[in-house]
Amino acid sequence: MWGRAGRIQALGASAAFPGFVLLVLMFAIYASRDPSALTAFGFGNLVNNAIVLAVAASGLTLVVLSGELDLSGSGVMAIANVVVATTSTGPLGSLGSLLLVLAVGLAVGAINGCLVTLFGLQSLAVTIGSLIICQGIALIVLSAPGGEVADAIASGATGDIGGVPIAALMALAVAGGWLVLKNTRRGIALYAVGDDEAAARLSGLDVRRTRFFAFMTAGLLYAVAGYLLSAEIGSGDPRVSDSLLLYMFASVAIGGTALTGGRGGVLGSLIGAGILTVMQKMLFALGVAEFYTNIFNGLIMIAAIFFGQVGPLLSRLGRRRAA
Repeated sequence: MWGRAGRIQALGASAAFPGFVLLVLMFAIYASRDPSALTAFGFGNLVNNAIVLAVAASGLTLVVLSGELDLSGSGVMAIANVVVATTSTGPLGSLGSLLLVLAVGLAVGAINGCLVTLFGLQSLAVTIGSLIICQGIALIVLSAPGGEVADAIASGATGDIGGVPIAALMALAVAGGWLVLKNTRRGIALYAVGDDEAAARLSGLDVRRTRFFAFMTAGLLYAVAGYLLSAEIGSGDPRVSDSLLLYMFASVAIGGTALTGGRGGVLGSLIGAGILTVMQKMLFALGVAEFYTNIFNGLIMIAAIFFGQVGPLLSRLGRRRAA
């Protein structure tokens, strides 16, 4: 089982490589039409625009790898945004609002994980319910756009350290955390459970605990993404994250993670988020109307899923012929 999981990990890493090539190509086109993209300000603006989606997609990736789905992400982000907008300038302050937001994310992740792993409910149905509930809570906390995000949050999350954007450092931290996790027993279990649950059980892996961990960690990352989103927009809006859910799944798929589980990784999802962000800027620089962006997003996502399926199929055929 462990050898098979290792091969799946390697396949997931190779699946992200075409996305990286595409990202570099798109950035080169964008920079050729807008030279400011190569400046420190332009790069900082780019990573600040991408970091929210990148962190949220990273959380979703963990759940998808384990063979489940999670649609609650944008709901957690909505709660996080309105909580920060209504508490960060008050007695709780920036740190207090962050801790409260993280607690919300962990709570939603724990509820999702319990309902799926302990009660055997379908993750799609559970997380749709969680999404709707979270959106309702966000509207109760803040019924209309408003509130204010503390300056310390806005300047801190969107600023830089020694000329390096904080958003870029956060992306590197997420990538580094994933590189550590994927080589631990827990990380290998994510691949094994998502690839073949029955075989994982026979190998002695705790399937329930593995998936519960995935939901909990995802909830935490959704909360962080909501906190960063608050810093970016500077105020609260209970519906601000509604459009992000589809982009989260697009980032995961474009990054080479199989939506059926067991193959892919967080690095690919970070690249996928970068592709979607750079593509919007590239199309704008090329003078393409904004409403065509969704068409390109959809085409890239379908192509990513197609080539993601073709690659493993060709690999299996090659092994059979060699045998």
